[in-house]
Amino acid sequence: MSSTVAGQSLKERQRQEREQLILRAAEELLIEKGYHETSIDDIAARVGISKGTVYLHFQSKEELIFALFERNIRLFKQAMETHLAAGNTPRATLESLLTYVYSGLNGKHFQMLRAIVLQSPELRSRFAERQGAHHEGWGELTERVGAVLEAGKRSGEFDLSMPTSVMVALYTSLLNPMIYARLVEDDQMKPTEMVEHVSHFFFKGIAAEPTATPTAEPTATQADGVGDSSAGTPGERQVTLNTLKQRLSAYRSSTNGDTPQ
Repeated sequence: MSSTVAGQSLKERQRQEREQLILRAAEELLIEKGYHETSIDDIAARVGISKGTVYLHFQSKEELIFALFERNIRLFKQAMETHLAAGNTPRATLESLLTYVYSGLNGKHFQMLRAIVLQSPELRSRFAERQGAHHEGWGELTERVGAVLEAGKRSGEFDLSMPTSVMVALYTSLLNPMIYARLVEDDQMKPTEMVEHVSHFFFKGIAAEPTATPTAEPTATQADGVGDSSAGTPGERQVTLNTLKQRLSAYRSSTNGDTPQ
């Protein structure tokens, strides 16, 4: 019995390893040749297996492509979870996520995704129909992002008056690298530069307003130009002393010189 279980375990492990080899070969060929020019025969030849063996794992080229998307989505979610659980400050946590996303703009995963989106609108449409299964997981991640933003509000980093839902919507829109790919490709902007500019734009917009330092109201004597004779420069102290003498003289004149002794 144990040998049967061990044999099944080995067989399953070999199947999974072969499946990963097929996915890796498909990804490489999609980058090299594009979606329409890549065939199951090409993928089988790259792995060194028969075409029929590929079909044992994936019923069609479309199913293979969907498997690639799903694998990359899983990897993306795992990476996001790692960054969210790192224990950094709220801003550092969100910046690290942006760095992860934009550092992949020149990676093979993004190139493959971009190639398929550009070359096969019909496949993109079908994939969008299948994305419902991933909405729940994405919702969990947006909740985690919302919790990070709330922590930033409590710590005084982020604006308390801005709804967290708005912050989440703005931030998650920045996680779509397709929007900024042209800047990297056409303008030759480094991903690190992109993160710097995007972070500046986003975090400046949600930053907490600086608290104004209250200023002390002037005293009555200060408002009249008469203050502590020990304060200020010697010239200022002389002006204050002269003012006091003038007021004393005026007082004596008004009382006919009959001042208290």
